[in-house]
Amino acid sequence: MRSTSVATALAVLLGSAALGVVSAGTASAASAVLTTPVGLVADGAVKRVFVADEANGRILATDYNGTLVDLNVGFGDVSGLALSDDGATLYAALPSGHEIVALDAATLEVTSRYDVGAGVAPHEVAFSGGRLWFSYRTQAEDGMHGNLGSVDPAAADPAAAVTLGQLPDEVAPYYNSGLLDADPAAPGLLTYTDSGTSPGAINLLDVSGATPKLVAKTDSGRYSNDIDLVPGTSQVLWNGYRKLDYADGTFTEGSGLTETGWFGDVSPTGQIAEVYDRHVNVYRTGSSTPVRRFDAGSSTMGAVAWAPDSSRLFALAGNADNTYTLKAFADPALSVPALTVNAPSSAPRAKKLTVTGKVTATVPLPAGTPLAVTRTDLESPNGKALPAVTVKGDGTYSFADTPPAGGTVTYKVGYAGDAGHTAATASDKVTVSRAATGLSLNNNGKLYDYGADVKFTAHLGTTYKNRSVRIYADPFGGDKPKKLIKTGKVDSHGNIAAWVDMTRDTAVSAVFDGDARYAPKTVKATAYARVKVSTAVSKHYRTAKIGSTSYYWFHKNTDPVLTTTMTYYPGRKQRLDVQVYYQGTWYATDSEYFPVASNGKSGVRLGAPGESGIRARVRSVYVNGSSGDTVNSTTYGAWKYLYFSN
Repeated sequence: MRSTSVATALAVLLGSAALGVVSAGTASAASAVLTTPVGLVADGAVKRVFVADEANGRILATDYNGTLVDLNVGFGDVSGLALSDDGATLYAALPSGHEIVALDAATLEVTSRYDVGAGVAPHEVAFSGGRLWFSYRTQAEDGMHGNLGSVDPAAADPAAAVTLGQLPDEVAPYYNSGLLDADPAAPGLLTYTDSGTSPGAINLLDVSGATPKLVAKTDSGRYSNDIDLVPGTSQVLWNGYRKLDYADGTFTEGSGLTETGWFGDVSPTGQIAEVYDRHVNVYRTGSSTPVRRFDAGSSTMGAVAWAPDSSRLFALAGNADNTYTLKAFADPALSVPALTVNAPSSAPRAKKLTVTGKVTATVPLPAGTPLAVTRTDLESPNGKALPAVTVKGDGTYSFADTPPAGGTVTYKVGYAGDAGHTAATASDKVTVSRAATGLSLNNNGKLYDYGADVKFTAHLGTTYKNRSVRIYADPFGGDKPKKLIKTGKVDSHGNIAAWVDMTRDTAVSAVFDGDARYAPKTVKATAYARVKVSTAVSKHYRTAKIGSTSYYWFHKNTDPVLTTTMTYYPGRKQRLDVQVYYQGTWYATDSEYFPVASNGKSGVRLGAPGESGIRARVRSVYVNGSSGDTVNSTTYGAWKYLYFSN
């Protein structure tokens, strides 16, 4: 039933719908998610946080970041947890088992078990006056009764360590088991309050002696969810938001907080964490206005607990699926400044501009508080510190600056934080103007034969510091990506050149990235490339000239075979044009497209005319678009002349 390693613990958790791992404000797979959490306590001695899942009989331990480090299982139900004053021992109340168990806080190993008796159901536990106190309920002849018991950890025999029925005579037994609270900063004091739905009294007991004695009590007309001792005062915090004074032996109304609460917790230094609805308010000692607010849950919040050094606050944030996530908040009592920076959206370079802003906080920063200012631009990409600016009495500030560089200029304003405030930063951007420079690229619109090596020259005009240009070639067609073919500084004439093998229509671009005073610029030139095309004729019986033109001679019943070789591209077709000569003029008879194979060949049988004396000519053509693609420019092959004789 015991899991000692984190790996085993996680395996158990992943197999349960009751528990999971969730971030405590970060991306870490860390905090426990519970269905019915009880007994949230923080241990300063071992820097751990403990919480039990009542319905699943599990006790979990996390570190101060909320990261799960250990768990123990198999307790049946758990109704409450408490720590010894030295933080070495964790106690858990087990109602169904009628016992209190003691665990080593460093390992979660059970070290002792205290049987409280059959029919006794312990409820809450608290450690005070060197003993563990527990509220409980028993079945008597006249019904159920609640009372107070104790466990003496120093007893040699666990069976003799338990004492029941310790409520003073002035505190009548209640129907329900009571709510308890103790605090190491208030040694020897214990609160006992009815935990039922009926109104009851708040009782403060002195448990430093052999038997508890009543210190103060209220009337019986209070519905109590939570009672917390306020260290360093003669007060308790009732339901997380109202302070009650008990210095004169009776509880009287003291100061209240600005928001109604359900329950809360008081730190050893008197800071209050108050839970209401989906958020937690944090109040500094002596203040009734919250210094911090955590909107932590998507549903009703659960318990909260302070770290003993007040450095952290732990909360059970409710989720929409009726589970609770353990979250950890660092520096919860620090005021969080809200900082704004307002710079012009645009401005001219080398001209003065003004930046304004405001800093607000639940605890205002005093006039004269310095704020750090940093300017980041092309000249200072890692940021340049500017003179600090001070906050005015109303929280506003302003400063002037003359940006030396154009482009995007960022002004960052920051407050370093102090003992009462977190750090804060904010920034705003200004688009600062830059001059335009000239950039040109030759050969735009020119047509070249297939495979021609063409020199593209970019010319860069006046700039500030940057004299580099990049040249890209982007061949038409989706199978060949844009490629950088040259990068470097221009020569003394402002020129830089790159060669392109023109096998396709190609978009060539030159890019200047700009500098602190001149804006970026890109120019493009599109040059065009023909395909390579030739046509071979076969099945003729001779070649001879008619006039000055060479003809392929065929018998009138022979079919000429024409084989076209053309630069291949997937899906490409060649167009075959046929013309016939009649009375001194060539007449077009037909044009038809034929596919080009992957080897670049396209063979066509022309067909025999069956008559002699006929002259014809044929050619192969690539037509941009009509030939099945658009990666080359329209290209006409040479005419081939045919003569049919007897």
